[in-house]
Order: sequence, then structure tokens, then C-alpha cells
Amino acid sequence: MTTRNEYVEQLKSKLDEWNHEITHWEEKARAKKNDLTINYEMTLDDLRKKRDDANVKLKELQASSENAWQDLKAGADSAWAAMREAFDKARTHFQK
Repeated sequence: MTTRNEYVEQLKSKLDEWNHEITHWEEKARAKKNDLTINYEMTLDDLRKKRDDANVKLKELQASSENAWQDLKAGADSAWAAMREAFDKARTHFQK
């Protein structure tokens, strides 16, 4: 038969074990959060850069003459395609 003191010690021991596990999970959760935050920020930075590039190309097209716009069209198409790809990638990433 277990004495009260032995029983209390068993409970304390189990509680210590659970506390240790909880601490471990909290650290793991914080690390995941930091990784996600860094990953989100990198994705957003890439998306902002692509958006700014596409905006520059749009302004170049708007400012170009009727004859010159065809020369700028390929660069604008490339910038818009990169923006669309980055946006789709970000959407997929953020929906996880």
C-alpha cells in the first residue's frame, strides 16, 4: 500500500514530467511561430518587390509614345507574369 507521502511524490514527479513536456512544446511552438513569421515576411518582401517592378513597367508604358510602347510591352509582360506568379505563390503559402 502506498503512503500519502509516496503518493504525493508520484504526483509531483508526474507533474514535473508534464511541466517539462509543456515547456518543450511551448519552445517548439515559439520556434515554429518565428519560422513562419520570417517565412511570411520573406514572401511578402518578394511580393512587394514584384509589385513595385510591375508598377514601374506600367508607368513606363503610360508615359511611352504610341510607337515606343511595343518595345516596352515585353518587359511589362515579364513583370506582370512575375507578379502573378509571386501572388499565386503567396496565396498558396498564406492559405496553409
